[in-house]
Amino acid sequence: MKITCFILAFLLGFSSTVTAMDIDKIELPDMGDSSGTLISPKQEQELGEAFFRNLHAQIKINEDPEIQQYIETIGHQLVVNSDAPGYPFHFFVVIDKEINAFAGPGGYIGVNSGLFLLTEAESELASVMAHEVAHVTQRHLYRAFEAASKLSLPTAAAMLAAILLGTQSPELGQAAIMAVQAGSAQFQIDFTRDNEMEADRVGMQTLANADYDPRSMPVFFERLQQSTRYYGQGIPEFLRTHPVSASRIADTRGRADKYPYKQYPDSKGYQLAKAKLRVLTGKDDSDTLQYFQVREHQGTDFQRAVASYGIALVKLKTQQFDAAEKTFRQLAERYPNQPQFATALARTALDSRQFDKALSLFKQALYNFPNDTAIKIELIETLLKTGHADQALQTLKTLDSGLQKRPIYYELMAQSEAALDQEVESHRYMAEYYYAKGQTEAAIMQIKLAKQGNKLNFYQQAILNERMEFFLNEERQRKRNQ
Repeated sequence: MKITCFILAFLLGFSSTVTAMDIDKIELPDMGDSSGTLISPKQEQELGEAFFRNLHAQIKINEDPEIQQYIETIGHQLVVNSDAPGYPFHFFVVIDKEINAFAGPGGYIGVNSGLFLLTEAESELASVMAHEVAHVTQRHLYRAFEAASKLSLPTAAAMLAAILLGTQSPELGQAAIMAVQAGSAQFQIDFTRDNEMEADRVGMQTLANADYDPRSMPVFFERLQQSTRYYGQGIPEFLRTHPVSASRIADTRGRADKYPYKQYPDSKGYQLAKAKLRVLTGKDDSDTLQYFQVREHQGTDFQRAVASYGIALVKLKTQQFDAAEKTFRQLAERYPNQPQFATALARTALDSRQFDKALSLFKQALYNFPNDTAIKIELIETLLKTGHADQALQTLKTLDSGLQKRPIYYELMAQSEAALDQEVESHRYMAEYYYAKGQTEAAIMQIKLAKQGNKLNFYQQAILNERMEFFLNEERQRKRNQ
């Protein structure tokens, strides 16, 4: 059996304000048209969730709550300005130096840290994401899913994750594909020129609606094209699978020039998230420190503040707590409306084991920024470390439904229940944590441990039995295809 699946990766769309009548309006297909009959919305959601679990099992996905919150914020701004504002997208950062981004089923869109750090403006990052949003809204993925839809859910999800692994690591990707298909099927990845051009055009329209700079698209394309001569054999996978041609650059530049010119300053969130990501992913702390020290006396006041923030993050990472605290305190006083500085100050107290001080600072930060999910997560972790598991559990229940499906939520729930001597519930949540991370066998073990608990009530028995059967069935399906 020959199976053809598409995961359409990293292309660029870009934004700006527009007078709509000056721009050719791109009409998206009806989501109920023939391209949407290959897979139902429920199947699409299940496939996306399974795909995301497979990614967790194979690659490192960012777990920093501030970076996650930022990428979701920019993604949401794009989605609400797209022609499918109600579509349930999910955005995340992959910790990988390779220049890549991708769109998976169910609206799961990943951006590599290497690509994030390569961008020189927020509109460039937004353009990558808008292009991927367009691949999903145009249903480029699902037009190729007819063959995959005939497979079991674990197999189809693993196949799609294997494509991504192939772009990240050919050896890993090939091994994953062979494991899924037992060597019995040929795997093929196709990218069509029409899909790419369409995603460029639709992505640019979305970006314009979201008030990002459409001119960033050709600028970024051109920079990527010029940089290929320095890569040699190590050219980024994106540039191999999505060649940036002169005609493509010309097409996007022509379209971008139809939009009125204006300045598009980067948001403070972009600058701070990028600085933090650079510190988190840096291999040599001295090199990272030098990078920020060079910029500490350049640019605008806030750009210099970002450089100081980066320096203090390096010092925090290397346990120079006093120096880090001094800088973060100064930044928090100068910029009281930036939650990142307040949380960095609290985090310094936490890492230096000043637990009561950290708890007070996180509570104050949440009081000042009550809707900040990143602060809530860090407060929960601090509550657990200070022996306030009951408060941690209460705060966990206030998190939005989207975050309640992520591994970090299940992990924190398990820790909270364990601290409250609720071993059955702790094992149950750890089972969900492992399952969300793509480790079904470990999830089964946690359910077995939960079932050994004393005085299980009827409700707990029913949940554990249902989850055990679910996990066992999925594991059986996975093994049948090995």
